[in-house]
Amino acid sequence: MLIKDTEQAKFYLQHLNYYRLRAYWLFFERNTRTHQFQTGTRFQDVLDLYIFDRELRLLILDAIERIEVSVRSQWAYYLAHRHGSHAHLDQNLFNRRFWQRNLNDLTKEVNRSEEDFVQHFQQTYSEALPPVWVVCEVMSFGLLSRWFKTIRFASTKAAIATAYNVRANFLESWLHHLAMVRNTCVHHSRLWNREFTVVPTLITSPRQPLTNDFVSNSRKIYNSLVILLYLMDQIAPNHQWGEELLNHIKTCPQSLSAMDFPSDWESRQIWKR
Repeated sequence: MLIKDTEQAKFYLQHLNYYRLRAYWLFFERNTRTHQFQTGTRFQDVLDLYIFDRELRLLILDAIERIEVSVRSQWAYYLAHRHGSHAHLDQNLFNRRFWQRNLNDLTKEVNRSEEDFVQHFQQTYSEALPPVWVVCEVMSFGLLSRWFKTIRFASTKAAIATAYNVRANFLESWLHHLAMVRNTCVHHSRLWNREFTVVPTLITSPRQPLTNDFVSNSRKIYNSLVILLYLMDQIAPNHQWGEELLNHIKTCPQSLSAMDFPSDWESRQIWKR
C-alpha cells in the first residue's frame, strides 16, 4: 500500500482502529491469503471509501428516523381506532406465540424511559402500560417491526400499509430488513459491499410500484436504498433526501457494483429525481 503521509496514516489508524479500516482495504487486496494489494493502492483510497460509507450511514439514518416515526404513528392510530386505546394488552389481537415476549420487551422500554410524558402517565394513571399512542414513542424500530408483524387482523395490517401504498406483506418484510440496516448504522458498521442476512421481499408484479427498480437475488444495500427512497416519497413528497442520496452515490470512490447497483441504475424510475 502506498502511504504518502505516514503521520496522517498513523493518526487515522489511532482513531479509527486498524481492523475497522481493514474491512475496507480487503477490497483492494489481489490476494487475500498473502494480503498483497493491487498495484497502485493508496492509503488515501481506503480512507476515501471509509468516509463515503460513513456519510452514507448518516444519510440512511436520517431517512429511517422519519420512516420510523411515521410507522409508529400509523401503528398507534389504527390499533387505537379499530381495537381500543390499550390494544397492545389484548393477546387476542396478536399472534399469541410472540405476544408475551413483545409485551415484556415493551414493558422494559417503558419502565426505563425517562420521557416526561411516560412518567406523567405512570404517576397519574393506574394502568399496566400507557395507551398505544404513548408506548409507540418509546418503542425501538426492531420492536415496532415485531409488533406490526404479529398483528392477527389482516385488515388492520392492510390499513397501516395503505399509508405507504404497498401491501402489508411487503411492508412487514421491509420493516424487518430496515431494522437490521438501522442496527448496522448505529453500530457504525460497514454498509458498503455488506451482505445482509435479512433481505427484503421484492415486488415483482407489474401492477405494483418498484417492479423494475429492484435487483433480484441481492443481499447488498442497493435494494435497501430503493425501499428508503420509495417510503420517503410516500411520507414526505417534497423531500430533498433523494437528491442528497443521489449526489452522494455519485461520489463513491469505487465501483457501485460492490453495492449491487445495476449498470443502468440511473435510468430506473425511482432514481429520476
